[in-house]
Amino acid sequence: MTFAFDNTYAQLPDRFFERLAPVPVAQPWLVKLNEALARMLGLDIEALGSPEGLAMLAGNRVPEGADPLAMAYAGHQFGNFVPQLGDGRAILLGEILDPTGERFDIHLKGSGRTPFSRNGDGRAGLGPVLREYILSEAMNALGIPTTRSLAVVATGEPVFRETPLPGAVLTRVARSHVRVGTFEYFHARQDIDALRRLADYVIARHYPEARQSDQPFRALISAVAARQAGLVVKWLGIGFIHGVMNTDNMSIAGETIDYGPCAFMDDFHPGRVYSSIDRRGRYAYGNQPRIAQWNIARLAESLLPLLDPDANKAVEVAQVAIGGFGLCFEQAYLAGFRAKLGLLEPQAGDAGLIDGLLQLMSEAGADFTNTFRYLCDAAAGATGPVRAQFGKSAAFDTWLAHWDARLTSESVRPDARAAAMRLANPAIIPRNHRVEAVLNAAVDGDLNPLDAFLQALANPWDEGHNADYYMRPPAPDEVVQKTFCGT
Repeated sequence: MTFAFDNTYAQLPDRFFERLAPVPVAQPWLVKLNEALARMLGLDIEALGSPEGLAMLAGNRVPEGADPLAMAYAGHQFGNFVPQLGDGRAILLGEILDPTGERFDIHLKGSGRTPFSRNGDGRAGLGPVLREYILSEAMNALGIPTTRSLAVVATGEPVFRETPLPGAVLTRVARSHVRVGTFEYFHARQDIDALRRLADYVIARHYPEARQSDQPFRALISAVAARQAGLVVKWLGIGFIHGVMNTDNMSIAGETIDYGPCAFMDDFHPGRVYSSIDRRGRYAYGNQPRIAQWNIARLAESLLPLLDPDANKAVEVAQVAIGGFGLCFEQAYLAGFRAKLGLLEPQAGDAGLIDGLLQLMSEAGADFTNTFRYLCDAAAGATGPVRAQFGKSAAFDTWLAHWDARLTSESVRPDARAAAMRLANPAIIPRNHRVEAVLNAAVDGDLNPLDAFLQALANPWDEGHNADYYMRPPAPDEVVQKTFCGT
């Protein structure tokens, strides 16, 4: 089993990481291999499933050409700065180029202790690893920029949390594992040379257009801000709550990373929180745009020494770049929710129509995903299902009449509008109660529900076979109130 490694991060100075190999496991066996992703990357599926491939995916064998390392980074965790975090249970094996020449990291999560483990065991449980596999692949099918999961390998060893759990290793694929916290790590150490090297590396790998600017580091901040604004809008559009938007969980490449206590909303409320560790609602659904901009401010703060020799001028430059987040977010938000409501020809007043619906949904406790999906039918004249989300609400009937009038102001056939809306409003998401049921079955040894769930999630716009089952909101005794980090 060989990978065509082409490693660049390992060429940075040694203070960027610690070189070490994964810690071998006792009895690895392959739980899940993402064959579609393997094909996209140009990998040999049979070789990945062979004993040699399994040994590599488990961390028992370092493949030829790999240069395994644990990355150093810092981070603001729930607003509090921690100067040293780093890969405490993960190893970057190296980078590969897919058949189109695009670069991807191959990363093992749950691969044993590193110098950054901070008294942790460096391992991962099978349930949390499968959770990341399910959610990241669902996000990819929904068109959300995300890290992806190539394989899950059970280790044959227990990990100890509140109770003993079966251990596992996740092979994660990402365009980058550099985080905002990576910049913070060197800023905290006043290592200007490292900051410049890191910024140059990120520009060359992810934002080459910034190099054409007369202020490339300001252009870098602006580009990251724009990409992050677009990502958060996509999260909001599907009712996704990341749950732990710390700066060490914010990818510089604009991908969703680190699926810990994240969740998809059932009934809508902007203050909705699921994460068991977010006790004050810092990362609630409606707070995510503000926090993303706050994280961008921490990136800009870290890069101040590179923006201008004059500290005051550097701050001015940074503020301009940070301020660009708001405009990017507003434009992307309006475009995203106009598509969800079938508003194909932008008009003044659309923002009020969007906000009015969300307010009514919050008051009624309407199901987020199903409300928007039923509006697709309402656009073609079938208003019964969406009305049922609001009971006998005169306020919603008034909103519905305004929306209908707004639609009729456009020269678009109802069936064509409904079809367009269905491409903006998924039927199937990884609802929390379905995720928990599938994980419980998998940990008990039954992978059939997992396979069926993944098949449904791969076609989120399709109301085909068994879609009703996955679209159904939880019964009162199925509601998931809290989600948990797997560390």
